[in-house]
Amino acid sequence: MKKLTALLLSGALVLGLTAGCTSKPAPAPSQAADPQPSAGTTDGKVVIGLLVYNDKNEFIQKVVDGAQTKCNEYGYELIEYSADGDAATEVSNMEDLITKNPSVILYNPVDSDAAEAALSLANDANIPVITVDRTANGGEVVSHVASDNVYGGKIAGEYILAQLGEAGGELVEIQGVAGTSAARDRGDGFHSAVDGAANVEVVVSQIGNWDKAQGMAIMENALQAHPDIKAVFAHNDTMAMGALEAATAAGREDIVIVGFDADDDAVQSVKDGKLGNTVAQQPQLMGSRGVELAYNYLNDLPLEKEEAVEVALVK
Repeated sequence: MKKLTALLLSGALVLGLTAGCTSKPAPAPSQAADPQPSAGTTDGKVVIGLLVYNDKNEFIQKVVDGAQTKCNEYGYELIEYSADGDAATEVSNMEDLITKNPSVILYNPVDSDAAEAALSLANDANIPVITVDRTANGGEVVSHVASDNVYGGKIAGEYILAQLGEAGGELVEIQGVAGTSAARDRGDGFHSAVDGAANVEVVVSQIGNWDKAQGMAIMENALQAHPDIKAVFAHNDTMAMGALEAATAAGREDIVIVGFDADDDAVQSVKDGKLGNTVAQQPQLMGSRGVELAYNYLNDLPLEKEEAVEVALVK
């Protein structure tokens, strides 16, 4: 009997060890169960924080919508703050958000250079951060998701060259906010396309701060100083539409104007034959993907350090 008991115990031990060593592949995000409620939860829901530079901007509204839709799918709670374009407000927003104890923070900075002040608060609180659309030039993030802005600027420049043909001509560049990665990358892409072309010259390159009125003013001044301007690349559609108004008022409907973002009014203007073109981003996908990256982090699934969302000209 003692020998029989020992054999039975030995067999059970082997079975137990075998079961303990068996592992299942990680399920896909759409199939896996949500992380167990712990830190960063309210009423059993995982909390995702979202700090954006300005949710009055049409593009950012779509980012927020995409993030909210994906949070709804996962059963997460989304807490969103807008800095309204002010870096100091952004720091205050981060301080307040940290008190909500989020599991992950998605962060769209006002300014890439100034972002470290807010990001360091999350780092000190040991809350993982994923930057969205704009990078942070300091601090630690677990991942970054954005449009391929360099490629977008490049295809905008190539489109302008194709439209001007061998005649070429003088170009205007209206930049976004200085210090933002989006403005830097779009400008770099644009110049990679046009700077090597012998028949064109960028005669005006000024900061328009993503603002329509500033885009219009830059274009008005540019036309006075350089009345033979042939084309414009604006780092976003808002400034492009301002430049279009200035060109139309000056009777220069022949100028090729290219924007960036594919805002609704810009796309309609392209269809109407007024705006030359615009680079289409996918802001809803960007917001959605940010939440998916947060999901991957929380579930120990593979996580790329950077992810680029595809862009394309609308025509």
